[in-house]
Amino acid sequence: MRIDKPILEGILLRRYKRFLADIELDDGTQLTAHCPNPGGMLGCKEPGSRVALRDSQDPKRKLRYTFQTILVGDTWVNVDTGLPNALVFEAVEADAIPELTGYDTARREVKYGQNSRIDILLERESGERCYVEVKNTTLARGTTALFPDAKTARGLKHLGELADMVREGHRAVQFFLVSRDDVNGFAPADDIDPAYGAGLREAAAAGVELLAYSTHATPSTLEIVQSLPVELDAPVRT
Repeated sequence: MRIDKPILEGILLRRYKRFLADIELDDGTQLTAHCPNPGGMLGCKEPGSRVALRDSQDPKRKLRYTFQTILVGDTWVNVDTGLPNALVFEAVEADAIPELTGYDTARREVKYGQNSRIDILLERESGERCYVEVKNTTLARGTTALFPDAKTARGLKHLGELADMVREGHRAVQFFLVSRDDVNGFAPADDIDPAYGAGLREAAAAGVELLAYSTHATPSTLEIVQSLPVELDAPVRT
């Protein structure tokens, strides 16, 4: 995926009120950008970090710029929760996710469950369906990516709805799009949200498939790198 809007770089001054970030651009200009990530952003909001902003080029927008990526150590991490869904959909259409090939149609944001929308619905002409829920993952400890980075009742609800689809005879996948490439495994962040960790294991036991893929992020691109093992029982490596 290539970002088709102009990119500006600068230094993060602070991220606050969930959706706001103050940035000092390389030319010394200071501005407030939209932060499209309501999560905890643990490890991805350190003041003084180098960041990249996307220019919407819309002068009517209240916050014209979007906080998109941040440099953590030597690794760029995508913090824009709006990009992973589009990236996974793009990869599915290109048959780049082996576990999700062989379907005749792919649609985004289809209503299902209890007032929810599935991120991607795959269908075969025979009537078989595969429901794919995508979660952007930015937190890492050592070489392990972790989700979530804050308590998420909404994420737990989605797991229950995916399990319901399995019980109805469909295929369901929880897809963790890890927005960084410095990890080699994925695990639930049980210490942050034990209820989600328990729910993830229950969903897996009910037949929900768990997939995790790492990505390589730069200020202007985001691309899928490789499949990661999902570790539900092994201790987190540091």
